Amino acid sequence: MANDYFFTSESVSEGHPDKVADQISDAILDSILAQDPTARVAAE
Repeated sequence: MANDYFFTSESVSEGHPDKVADQISDAILDSILAQDPTARVAAE
């Protein structure tokens, strides 16, 4: 049996809505962890 696999990735350019959304969720997470380093947070 072959151990072949395909590696795929997706990349978006600066200003793309997905990239902007990632920056917003990162900022929210950073703010929460700055206030409470033991916080348990999930952001999508």
